[in-house]
Amino acid sequence: MTALGVLLVVAVVFAVQQFWGGRTQSVRAPEVVRAVAPYGGQSGAVERKSAEPGGAAGAPPSPGGSTASTGSTGTAIVVDVSGKVRSPGLQRLPAGSRVEDALRAAGGVRPGANTEGLNRARLLVDGEQVLVGVPVGVTGPVMGGGSSATGIGGSVSGAAPSAPVSLNTATVDQLDTLPGVGPVLAQHIIDYRTRHGGFRTVDELREVNGIGDRRFSDLQKLVRP
Repeated sequence: MTALGVLLVVAVVFAVQQFWGGRTQSVRAPEVVRAVAPYGGQSGAVERKSAEPGGAAGAPPSPGGSTASTGSTGTAIVVDVSGKVRSPGLQRLPAGSRVEDALRAAGGVRPGANTEGLNRARLLVDGEQVLVGVPVGVTGPVMGGGSSATGIGGSVSGAAPSAPVSLNTATVDQLDTLPGVGPVLAQHIIDYRTRHGGFRTVDELREVNGIGDRRFSDLQKLVRP
């Protein structure tokens, strides 16, 4: 009887072991192995340093912490802008400026001012005078610096001719001496003379391109057919 009890206990223990050994077990995921930094452990520090503001690593900072370069300024020139502009007077401009820049610095041309023959693209020189809407005959003398005052026609200043200029025989240079007449307008007068076989009266001057009533009134006593 005792041996039978022992055998039964052994059978139960064996069955329990088989059941426990055959049950489903949970599987743990493998651990993630962290990347090992190279010898010295400075890779992260190097990356952070390169990402910091200030450019490439090792570049010396600029004085004051600013990286902007300072541009050099060119030599300035001084010109006298006179006549029919909003703010006549001396204008200080960068070297290489043009007549258009001088007009802009003087506030622009007044409405109604005659700018025919004024070359706005011409380069300026130091010490010159730019006259806007003023007949050439009333300009001042040539300046000591070698540059002359120019009027709306761009001609060198000078007095009006003492004797009437013949519209039928005058050259471009002779017509250029008339107040308010520059090389362009003088050529228009000659072109009209060529097309119509000359001037019969001074009144025909009104028909020339570029001569309005005001300019005709300034010229009619200074010219003849």
